[in-house]
Amino acid sequence: MILGRQHRRLAVMYNSIRVCRCLKAYPSIIRQCGARRSYSQLTSMQLDLKRALQSADLQSVNGSSFADRSQLKYARRLVIKLGSAVITREDEHGIALGRLASIVEQVAECHLEGRECIMVTSGAVAFGKQKLTHELLMSLSMRETLSANDHARKDVRTLLKARAAAAVGQSGLMSLYDAMFSQYGVKIAQVLVTKPDFYNDETRKNLFSTLSELISMNIVPIINTNDAVTPPPQDDDLIKSKGKKVISIKDNDSLAAMLAAEVNADLLILMSDVDGIFTRPPKQEGAKMIWTYNSDMADIIQFGKKSTVGTGGMDSKVQAATWALNRGVSVVICNGMQEKAIKSIMVGRKIGTFFTNAPTANTTPVETLAENARYGSRILQKLPAVDRASAIYALAELLISKQAAILDANEKDIAIATKEGTAAPLISRLSLTPAKLKSLAIGLKQIAETSHTNVGKVLKRTKISENLNLTQVTVPIGVLLVIFESRPDCLPQVAALALSSANGLLLKGGKEASHSNKALMDVVKEALATVGAQDAISLVSTREEISDLLSMENHIDLIIPRGSSDLVRSIQDQSAHIPVLGHAEGICHVYVDKDANLEKALTIIRDSKCDYPAACNAMETLLIHEDLFASPFFNEVCDMLKRENVQLFSGPKLSSRLTFGPPQAKSLKHEYGELACAIELVSGLESAVNHIHTYGSGHTEVIITENSDAATKFQRDVDSACVFHNASSRFADGFRFGLGAEVGISTARIHARGPVGVEGLLTTKWILNGDGHAAAEFAEGGGRTYVHEHLPVDN
Repeated sequence: MILGRQHRRLAVMYNSIRVCRCLKAYPSIIRQCGARRSYSQLTSMQLDLKRALQSADLQSVNGSSFADRSQLKYARRLVIKLGSAVITREDEHGIALGRLASIVEQVAECHLEGRECIMVTSGAVAFGKQKLTHELLMSLSMRETLSANDHARKDVRTLLKARAAAAVGQSGLMSLYDAMFSQYGVKIAQVLVTKPDFYNDETRKNLFSTLSELISMNIVPIINTNDAVTPPPQDDDLIKSKGKKVISIKDNDSLAAMLAAEVNADLLILMSDVDGIFTRPPKQEGAKMIWTYNSDMADIIQFGKKSTVGTGGMDSKVQAATWALNRGVSVVICNGMQEKAIKSIMVGRKIGTFFTNAPTANTTPVETLAENARYGSRILQKLPAVDRASAIYALAELLISKQAAILDANEKDIAIATKEGTAAPLISRLSLTPAKLKSLAIGLKQIAETSHTNVGKVLKRTKISENLNLTQVTVPIGVLLVIFESRPDCLPQVAALALSSANGLLLKGGKEASHSNKALMDVVKEALATVGAQDAISLVSTREEISDLLSMENHIDLIIPRGSSDLVRSIQDQSAHIPVLGHAEGICHVYVDKDANLEKALTIIRDSKCDYPAACNAMETLLIHEDLFASPFFNEVCDMLKRENVQLFSGPKLSSRLTFGPPQAKSLKHEYGELACAIELVSGLESAVNHIHTYGSGHTEVIITENSDAATKFQRDVDSACVFHNASSRFADGFRFGLGAEVGISTARIHARGPVGVEGLLTTKWILNGDGHAAAEFAEGGGRTYVHEHLPVDN
């Protein structure tokens, strides 16, 4: 949501007042308001501003809770509950120091950003048990020494009482928190409560008054039940206080919910040892994660056993979360063991289960889209090749027959981009024209024509033994995720390639092309419906961050990014478990050899740099043989590039020979992506190859020469995906290669390299046909022998 000028001003004033209150240095901000006010008046002003902020940007259902995750970044007051399973080690012997330190760091960062944080913590009993166990073992050591058969050591844990352990552990736990938070300059305060404190009007009033004062002084309250004296849990889910029902404080989940509601928190984060709410216990077969929960889902959840560490189970967490939500507090239940969980939640990442009273969105969950794509892939794989081809032909025809609707949608995107001041080259990439649609249709028909021999193609046949034959055939990879920016024309291209290769496909386009992408996806769905596989390809239009999609390793088999080098590099960095096919940079070189035809050279250089400078296959560095430096050619090529408005930079060797000339390039390992390039001198073929290997990205390289031996050596020695002789680098393209289209250009060395068409979207499987054969029969004396005879392939 875009904040207006007034909203931003409110946000600045809110944080300024908060800081001034904390430092008691408020006169300056008060003078801005025209009068000097008291400290208590500042508190009131801050509350009014907070309410103004919420009303300015939150489309809430019940007045204060957030409708979706994207709004969580506006949460100002947080209650963060740490369950016992998060605080303690898995062996239950003390505190998980590393995990706790990470959580403290995140809370401190939120606090220093200007958010108001309250923590509800467990762990005192576990910490106390660790200390008492050590003490008891020490006191029992003498008895063990006197009697080797004494079994007290084995039973030491049964001697420990929870209340005594809590009394011992509480001070140590708070000392630990104090030491950790002090590293960030954050002050904390301990608040111990018992459950009756919430049901007694006097103690309840005092408690929340204390919390209010601590927050106003910029101190983080850390709250825990006083387990040394706390009474047994209540039996009723709700109890009455002064005729008003309030939640029963059974555990720290309900305690946190009560606190969050009472202090008007914006967000309650309940951290446990599971990822969120599942439809049934997570380890049971068929359990599915519920990413967004509302009250309508209460009947679809089956709860398992309670935690072996803490007092609350998942059912108590759901009850507490629902209770808080109904009182205007947004809630997320997440795994506290997940790295940077709090910070990820605050930026809208899909972490844990988000509780909302907002109506269920009409969009299908992306997990369901991925499952549909998997099923759709299997449908496509079963179809005869002629049916897949006919669907692609149908898509090509629909691009022309539905041209008016597609172009109308594209005009909406262009109008928005123009209004937002988008650069002209990006608008050019965004725009669709009748000519582009016609060209797309031609490329799709090429893909359709090659679909007859893609899937199920026999690559190898081997006779293993008599009546035992092995065949290697092509099969689809499975489910592809293609993430693309700006260019809506890549949507039908990639869809056709997926259809041809029988892969399921998820497409995530940029918001700048949202109208165009939707119109094109409608056309794709219509074409898929002709073969009964309309769910095989889907456009992901939900609010999921790309980082959330990259974590779906159980649903997605290959990720293909198409866009800027920043996008590709970011996806390659973030995807830890799903392979990524693509190139982070397109640093392409053109080398002009001493034996070059200089007229050809000028044509190739102009096309390589100026035809489409933003493309990944555009020339970024021009290498010129040093013998040509003193010839008229050098001036001619520089003048030609300047006439084309290309900004020139010189490499170190060229710069050393020029008194006046282009500025030196900051780096020769740079992709300009615009009308700019570097020029460098090389001593010969070997020097050019070495330069390319040092500064290139393995994309596309060109040699311009009439010396066929030099060309052959260059093409052999250069280790890039595409190596051309006397041809523009712009030919590195799936359509120009006759592939119909491409899903991208890969600089990887495994699986696929260069422009990736249908073949790059296929893998293989082995099919073995026998007649009762057993491997043991081929052992010595088994009676059978291997033949391993290669058989002819007949497709």
